[in-house]
Amino acid sequence: MSEITLDNQTNYNTSKWWKIGLFALNNSATNLYLFIIGFVSYYVTGIAGLAVVAASAIIGGSRVFDAVTDPIIGFIIDKTEGRFGKFRPLMIVGNIILAGSVLIIYNVTHLLPESMQLIFFALMYGVYIIGYTLQTACTKAAQTVLTNHPKQRPLFTIYDSIYGIGIFTGGQIFVANYLMEKHGDFTMELFAELNMYGIALSGLFTILATIAIWQKDRKEYFGLSKNNVKTRFRDYWPILKGNRALQMLVLAASTDKITVMVMRQPAVYVMFFGIMIGDYALSGTMSAITVIPAILITFLGVNIATKTGLKSALVKATWIGILSAAFLFIFFLMVDPGTVTLNNLGFTTIIFLIAYSILQGIEKLTTPLVMPMIADVADYETYKSGRYVPGMIGTAFSLIDKVMSSLAPVIVGLAVGFIGYKDEFPQVGEALTQPLLITTLILMFGVPIFGWMISLIALRFYPLDHTKMEEIQQVISDMKKTEKSDR
Repeated sequence: MSEITLDNQTNYNTSKWWKIGLFALNNSATNLYLFIIGFVSYYVTGIAGLAVVAASAIIGGSRVFDAVTDPIIGFIIDKTEGRFGKFRPLMIVGNIILAGSVLIIYNVTHLLPESMQLIFFALMYGVYIIGYTLQTACTKAAQTVLTNHPKQRPLFTIYDSIYGIGIFTGGQIFVANYLMEKHGDFTMELFAELNMYGIALSGLFTILATIAIWQKDRKEYFGLSKNNVKTRFRDYWPILKGNRALQMLVLAASTDKITVMVMRQPAVYVMFFGIMIGDYALSGTMSAITVIPAILITFLGVNIATKTGLKSALVKATWIGILSAAFLFIFFLMVDPGTVTLNNLGFTTIIFLIAYSILQGIEKLTTPLVMPMIADVADYETYKSGRYVPGMIGTAFSLIDKVMSSLAPVIVGLAVGFIGYKDEFPQVGEALTQPLLITTLILMFGVPIFGWMISLIALRFYPLDHTKMEEIQQVISDMKKTEKSDR
């Protein structure tokens, strides 16, 4: 065991820094699939032949399935205590399901008769959801056993944010500057190559994350050792209803997620860089330019979190995100987007580089900041009721994660459909019309402003600040000491 005792005599469960870093790869493993599946709209509309609105509706409508699967998987996690642990088996099984479902979707759908494509895509997307739930729920729930030290939990954010930059920023560079140059368009060859790299890396990340959690995936780390508070499936609703921290963080996290996912949609990048600015390859270059600022912003955010708490850091980051998005929205209404170019570093380009780097840095910080806060919410439930239900807490967020992820392409699909794109998404090099300009600005900057504002309102009522979390860990520590003295 690796425990340390602080001055307040609270016994904290701590981990080596490299274990926190490796376990964060479990989230990266699922983020790789989130990146891959982000291009599925171009596959099912451009190769399989489904209509834009129909494809978007399937991706969004399939999330109704989550209302059934998520609480069931959460219950399974909470009740699992096998010889291989609570989390490791489900992490591995979830990754295998993800690999199989993505391979089948991208390699079979277009070969079927048109009458069967929509149904087949919907069914396989449902399988993908199950795998995604299994693995993402473990990312959130297992943090409760990895560490509860207030200066260690935020460290997850650093690793997760840097890995996320590598996946979403590096991935965009890879697609825009390499795959598109190599294959010329979103072709089957492009999807096959992208999937090959994504699946291989995700499998490797899952193995490394499993190794990192191995020592802590044992019963003595599962909440209170006596486990004398039994939780039945029907108890989940009272827990959800009575946990204000869970409710507010779910609302904040969901609006933050929709903000991030709309900005990351491939179609939005095509509209913003490929049409509005007129240089799609710039999306990859800009992604590379913003890496260093994003990492610096992440370290600053985590530094604030270790000193004043995760809630304080998230509130400050959200305010900066709103201001930078609002500035860019107004900025592009006042300047010619075509003047933004790295070939001529004029005043317009420099201002854009600064503001866009800040926005991208905040976008890559807010979601990772939420991850360790989920473990705080799980500890809050143990503090309130004695119940250790990280699976239920984790799947509540997993459900929101996937619902918001799926709503992003729906929002984009409806937005472009409203301005006349019924059969395909806007393509690189199209003429920039006024409706397309306004729609692009709304998707790129307007949705983030709206989402982050709702997130701020929710965080105002989120009770778990730095002081409250110290109290919670002290109470849980005292409860464990009492258990030991009673033996």
